[in-house]
Amino acid sequence: MTGGQITIAPPSDALFDSHKNTLLGNTVLYGATGGQLFAAGRAGERFAVRNSGALAVVEGVGDHACEYMTGGMVVVLGETGRNFGAGMSSGIAYVFDPENGLPMHYNNDSVDLERIEDEGERKALRIVIALHAKRTRSKHAHSLLDQWEQVQHSFWRVQPRGASVSAYDFVYVGDHDVVPVSALQ
Repeated sequence: MTGGQITIAPPSDALFDSHKNTLLGNTVLYGATGGQLFAAGRAGERFAVRNSGALAVVEGVGDHACEYMTGGMVVVLGETGRNFGAGMSSGIAYVFDPENGLPMHYNNDSVDLERIEDEGERKALRIVIALHAKRTRSKHAHSLLDQWEQVQHSFWRVQPRGASVSAYDFVYVGDHDVVPVSALQ
């Protein structure tokens, strides 16, 4: 993917919880350089490997997600598989993790985990989740937004050691949309 926007959502009359089901296969966004992906469901293994510029929001990922990422932003509104963020050298990922399971699944050789303390960063993350909810009609995302005061502290920031990028830096909030800052330069 080099640009544009992809939205994936189940039919509005679906009888299953999309955030508990895989809607995207393996290796989605492999080598993406730009664009946006919003999926109201889980992604398979190796999601966003070598992502260098895309913005993506999904509701869970399999093993090896965000491996060798060199840029972009990924938001995971659910569980992750093992080896999350292995070899990440740039970019940023956020994982909703109210059960504190991510510390057992991420690759601590190259990335650090931190809870988000900065209010501006949490606001930027909330805006991206709101865009995801609007694009996909995700019940899960709407539920998180409705409970934002209670859940906002359940997100991990995953970033390479020494990196200083955040959602606040990556996201420009214009009058009509959210775009990567790099697209404005």
